This record gives sequence, structure tokens and C-alpha cells, in this order.
Amino acid sequence: MKSISNKLASLLLMAGAWVGTAAYAVQDLPGGPAVNQLNLAPPVTRIAEEQQFLHWMMLIICTVIFIAVFAVMFYSIWKHRKSRGVKPANFHESVTVEVIWTIVPFIIVILMALPATKVLVAQKDTTNADLTIKVTGYQWKWGYDYITGEGQGLAYISTLDSSHRRMSDSGNVSNAPADYLLKVDNPLVVPVGKKVRVITTANDVIHSFMVPAFGIKQDAIPGFVRDTWFRADKVGDYYGQCAELCGKEHAYMPIHVKVVSAADYTQWVAGEKKKAAAKLDDPSKVWTLQDILPRGEKVYAANCAACHQANGKGAGPIKPLDGSAIVKSDDHTQQIHIVLKGAANGAMPSWAQLSDTDLAAVVSYTKNAWSNKTGQIVQPSEILAQRGK
Repeated sequence: MKSISNKLASLLLMAGAWVGTAAYAVQDLPGGPAVNQLNLAPPVTRIAEEQQFLHWMMLIICTVIFIAVFAVMFYSIWKHRKSRGVKPANFHESVTVEVIWTIVPFIIVILMALPATKVLVAQKDTTNADLTIKVTGYQWKWGYDYITGEGQGLAYISTLDSSHRRMSDSGNVSNAPADYLLKVDNPLVVPVGKKVRVITTANDVIHSFMVPAFGIKQDAIPGFVRDTWFRADKVGDYYGQCAELCGKEHAYMPIHVKVVSAADYTQWVAGEKKKAAAKLDDPSKVWTLQDILPRGEKVYAANCAACHQANGKGAGPIKPLDGSAIVKSDDHTQQIHIVLKGAANGAMPSWAQLSDTDLAAVVSYTKNAWSNKTGQIVQPSEILAQRGK
């Protein structure tokens, strides 16, 4: 009896937790998921509109066929049931009927296949793009590199906003915003009305780049390059997520695409290029510990805290940095090699895309944060010296 009571109590607690969580998720997110959403996301590209047309066309055709077939079947069962004394007809196959039920489905399939093929071919036509962006999946964030078009040369990492991760870890989502677990530090910014080619790949495991409002979903596979495209017709913020189960942090890998006007995009590109130029610090510059630690803290919060935690304690298979012998060692080589090359077969990704100064800053920060307090500092020149090794 006590066992049954415990099980009932556990079920009630689980139900209460589910209801409590659901009670806070009551806000629609423009460009993202909506409460009680039954249809596909509102389309903002021509391809997404065509996909919705196909969805409803085929649903209606299948529904009509379903109703017609079962209506005839149930009518026949009812009208010719044995209790009414109906005698079954004694005949063999009819050539006419055979021809009809072969030709009619064939025509229906062709009528469904023609528009579907048209949309499928259009989805794969990535030629004549105004902008080409390489999207790289990492565990668990996205890397964006502007390959061609306005903004060429820009590159940055997009990570879940750290405040949302802390909210999720705490379990208290009573004040969760509409974009809970979809807000990122650096959204993908593109101009409205321009054809954007998206090249996908991955650094570690298979990811999938999906933005429902654009009607795109393309797997990102390590060692392979695949592509898709979109042309957003409306300015706004649009959201998606990694659609491939890519590990324990899969739920914390959102996509935020910000579609802006042509003028605003040009202004954004100019601002980002200024920021990129400012980040190209002289690797020969010698920093003081006091100056480099604040920068290292920002780099850690944006790129490392999601796995190693803000307190440096790690979680599960993620090793702690607080108290780590490698981090506290006077020999900086091993830690620098790990941040440049990765470790544990990709579980710890390579961060070679960060600048020498950013890497020096974050390594210096870990050596002096929490209980480590080593007083050691790593200079950008040490990172530069290890890059080619």
C-alpha cells in the first residue's frame, strides 16, 4: 500500500511539474512557436508558402479519398448485410473496374507529384545567390561565416543567451520571456528580399539547421558540405533550432535569424567590420593580468560557461576547470593545445576560430577564477606560437 502511495505521489509531482512548466509557456513568439499551434509556421518566403500549399492540397486530397473509400465501404456493409437477406453477387473481376481503379489513382499521383516536384527543384536551386553564408554546427552553438556578398569576411559564433541557460538550470521559469531558450548573443543577420545561400557543415557530430518560417531544414554533417537557400520577404526576427539530436545540450542550440532592411544591413555590416578590426589585436602586445581578466570573463561567459558552468565545476562528463591540474599548471602548453585543437574526440570542441587575444584572455581567466587564483597570465604570443603545431 505504501508503495502504491509513493508511486501516486511521484505521478502527481510529475504532473504538477508539467502543468507548472506549461503554465508559464503561454506567450506567442512572433517568428517562432505559438501557443496551441496546429499549422505550420507562418511563411515569410515563397518556398515556405509553396510548402504550405502542398501540405494543405495533399491533406485535402487524402481526406477526400479517405472519406470516399470508407463511405462506399460502410454503405456496402450496411446496405448489403446478411440480416437483410441480401444474397452476394456471384461474378468475377471486371476489366472496366480494374482499368478505372488503376488509372484514377495514377492521375491523382501525377497531379500531386507535379507541384511537389516543382517546389523540390526550386528548393535545391542555390544559384545566383546575393549572399553566401557558411553555417557550422558545434556542440552546442552555431558558427556563421559570410563567404560572399555584402559582409564578406565577417565571422562569429552564436550561443544561447547565458541568462536563459541559468534560468533553465535553476528550474525556475516563472519569469520566462516569450523567447525563452531561443535568445542568442549573436543572431544571424541578413537583408530582406535577397537570396541567401546557406552552406552547412559541422565540427563534431551531425546537426541540422532549421528555420520553419523560411521552410528550410538542412543537415550539417562533419566532413560534408551541403547547401540550401531562402529569400525572406518580410523584416523581422525568426527562430529555429537544431533539428538533429546532437547530444545532451541539444535543447540549448537555438537559431535566431534577424531580417533587416537593405540600409540597416549595410549599417550593421559596417559596425561589425569595425568590431572585427578592433578584435585584431597585435599578438605581440604584452597584457597585464588586470586588463586581460575582464575580457577573458566575457569570452568564457559567451563560449565556455554553457558546458563548464559559470562556476567552473563542469557537469557529468564535462570536466571541471576549478581546481583542474591542467589549468593550474605552470606549463601553459597543454591547456593552449586543448583550446586550439579540442579534446575527448570532439566533446571539447576546437576554439581556433577565436582570436589569439581572446584565447589568451580566457585561458588566463580560468587560471585565476574561482579557487584557482594562480596569478598566472597567458599572452597572445603564446597562443600564436602554438597555432601551427
